[in-house]
Amino acid sequence: MTVAPAGPRAAATPGDIPALDRLLRDAAFADLLATYGRTELTRALRGALDALRARVVEGAVPLAGTNASSIATDVGAALEQRHRRVLRRVFNLSGTVLHTNLGRAPLPQAAVDALVDAAAAPVNLEFDLAAGRRGDRDRVVESLLCELTGAEAATVVNNNAAAVLLALAALANRREVIVSRGELVEIGGSFRIPDVMRTAGARLREVGTTNRTHAADYAEAIGPRTAALMKVHTSNYLVVGYTAGVDVAALAAIARTHGLPLVVDLGSGSLVDLGHFGLPREPVVRDVIAAGADLVTFSGDKLLGGPQTGLLVGSAALVQRIKRHPLKRALRVGKLTLAALEPVLALYRSPERLAERLPALRLLTRAPAAIEAQALRLAPAVQQALGDRCEVAVAAMESRIGSGALPTATLPSHGLAIRVRRRGGALDRLDDALRALPRAVVGRIADKALWLDLRCLDEADEAAFVAQLARLQP
Repeated sequence: MTVAPAGPRAAATPGDIPALDRLLRDAAFADLLATYGRTELTRALRGALDALRARVVEGAVPLAGTNASSIATDVGAALEQRHRRVLRRVFNLSGTVLHTNLGRAPLPQAAVDALVDAAAAPVNLEFDLAAGRRGDRDRVVESLLCELTGAEAATVVNNNAAAVLLALAALANRREVIVSRGELVEIGGSFRIPDVMRTAGARLREVGTTNRTHAADYAEAIGPRTAALMKVHTSNYLVVGYTAGVDVAALAAIARTHGLPLVVDLGSGSLVDLGHFGLPREPVVRDVIAAGADLVTFSGDKLLGGPQTGLLVGSAALVQRIKRHPLKRALRVGKLTLAALEPVLALYRSPERLAERLPALRLLTRAPAAIEAQALRLAPAVQQALGDRCEVAVAAMESRIGSGALPTATLPSHGLAIRVRRRGGALDRLDDALRALPRAVVGRIADKALWLDLRCLDEADEAAFVAQLARLQP
């Protein structure tokens, strides 16, 4: 009796799995070895072989799945995922321009170039090149800040909360600071002005009511323990209706009469009148200084359009006291922050060109018609990538400025409204899939649709946005 030869095996057996040493010598792993090194490749390969062996025992692996090329593909994908940076670029299509969770203001190219230069080599951070001796790191931006705000002196810390904390610790430790009840704000992360004061060692003296505070309230509260008057700009909310407040000039007059400093926390802070660009107006730092404020604190990464910083500008005497406080060293910024901040501030010397040079302002002032045209260009590509399971429509939208700035102001915009034709969590899965792309796409879900506001999508990035849509599974 003749026995027919056995046909090719469909499933692999444990004996078909190559040895680790042999695979490391195989040409299929040469590129991975050059990229990741022997130690990292060995670790990844050992894990892949253990997983492969378990699947083979279950009979779930075809014979081709045990060859060197197939294993190298799996190991390469695992290594790529392992070495993927946690902090990476995303497409901000959320509709919020200065998005705190997405890093707030994008930097201009001049700041990016300065960052690279400072990161790659030693710089004169605290070294006076002309005198040949140690210098002050604040000098990198102090003259620019004074020029742009009219202040006598300036210093920089890592954010505006730190700026307020440092100012209060230096000027009002164990003494009272008078603030209107209507200005006891809470910013992100449940960080409140009363908490900042307590941490700084200052005692809060509330005056007035939530909706109405008068000049007499401040004057009557001043006593021997008073260290300062403080005004906090309510940049992240508005109180409307039957309201009253005391402006900076009136508060400054009261402070001067009693020999006290007036500290103004502007929150976002703006160096120019945004009304010139068709945006709602925010207090301008120069105007607040001119009105009599002795010290002003504000952020660098919101309306100013720079890196995360807290800026303190004001009288030379107060700034000097602040710089001598031990907390200043703990809260100071490094060379990369100063390297980025300097060219951003320099852009403000030519305010007429600011909208084209400063990315944050350029995005805030994008013409709705240009955004709509962009949406019309992109809609067919997105529809093709998503297939019949989704309906993609061009839609009018309202963008927000974000980061607690101008809380009630919206900007007319356009984008893509994506609705999924089947139910059962499909919209959430689409949102997940977009965020899982190589450059994550961050939109927002509302009213049973996924909204992709295109205000923050640079036209130069359109091709990259479309190209990666092919990775979506329709």
